[in-house]
Amino acid sequence: MISIRIDQLTKRFGSVTALDRVDLTIKPGELFFLLGPSGCGKTTLLRTIAGFYLPDEGRVWFGDEDVTRLPPHRRNTGMMFQSYALWPHMTVAENVAFGLEERHVPVADIKREVAAALATMHMTGYEKRRPNELSGGQQQRVALARALVVHPRCLLLDEPLSNLDAGLRLEMRAEIRRVTREFQLTTVYVTHDQKEALSIADRLAVLDRGRVIQVGTPREVYRRPRTAGVARFIGETDFIPGTLRTLVGERATVATDIGELHGLLGDPSQPLPIGAPVLASVRPEAWRLTDEPAGANCLQGTLGDTTYLGELAQQEFRAGDRTLRVLQLNPRDAADARRSAYATVQPEDVVVLAAG
Repeated sequence: MISIRIDQLTKRFGSVTALDRVDLTIKPGELFFLLGPSGCGKTTLLRTIAGFYLPDEGRVWFGDEDVTRLPPHRRNTGMMFQSYALWPHMTVAENVAFGLEERHVPVADIKREVAAALATMHMTGYEKRRPNELSGGQQQRVALARALVVHPRCLLLDEPLSNLDAGLRLEMRAEIRRVTREFQLTTVYVTHDQKEALSIADRLAVLDRGRVIQVGTPREVYRRPRTAGVARFIGETDFIPGTLRTLVGERATVATDIGELHGLLGDPSQPLPIGAPVLASVRPEAWRLTDEPAGANCLQGTLGDTTYLGELAQQEFRAGDRTLRVLQLNPRDAADARRSAYATVQPEDVVVLAAG
């Protein structure tokens, strides 16, 4: 297992700065996700780690080795692309063996390694088939076997599940998690799918306009986003604008047009001045509906329409001129619309963020 360290990495394409002084450390054996909207720089960062792009400034380290100027084939990484990039004229076994042949591995060793890699991915018996004879999930497994067979120092995945349907995505998430654990591989995974990251990542980084905005575990980033952009990108949230009334350490009070809310500052390293415009961010599942007022962080309003989502139901709650979303974990208990109610939330579930 190796660590990957990114030190002040900058990459430009003409007048566009794709990466802007990125600092990042990925721990040995970690399944680390790069997340962010289109054009944020996540794929550029992955390809720079792989060696396909040379940075204009900064360095890339694999453990104690500076690999910044090494070509891709000398970095010994396993790369898996969104398109799978399987050779259509080759069989499954030939596709998996390709990287070993390029390294001039003896034929007997290639056969043994290919068989082991295919067995790991539950693809034994498919050796003679061609890619067009495989399902999307099977092609995915072959591409992953090809990446693993060279015993890479790290595994780099570029939106590997985006071409699969929902059921196969769930199956392959579990497979990728299993494989990275089994091989103790440091893995960097690019995706725009927040649920993928939240479900299997050890840690993740959210990028925006070439910069790392926040790094943490899925729970940390989801529960305590540092910016409104992170809160908006990672899951659903209700934003309630207001003014910062008090701030004691990390605990903040916000005056809003629908009532006073107590919460926690999203980024304690950047304290806000009293009177500053802020946004109170509350996840829909954090609200609780009651028939009676229930202390602090309690808003009075009217229930609106309910959207049935199977195991969940989303209930509208209208307070003043604002409509909030409340997730009910048991749809059978979804309340009737157009009756008065109260919505409460714990202070730990209210994240106070700078407006704008």
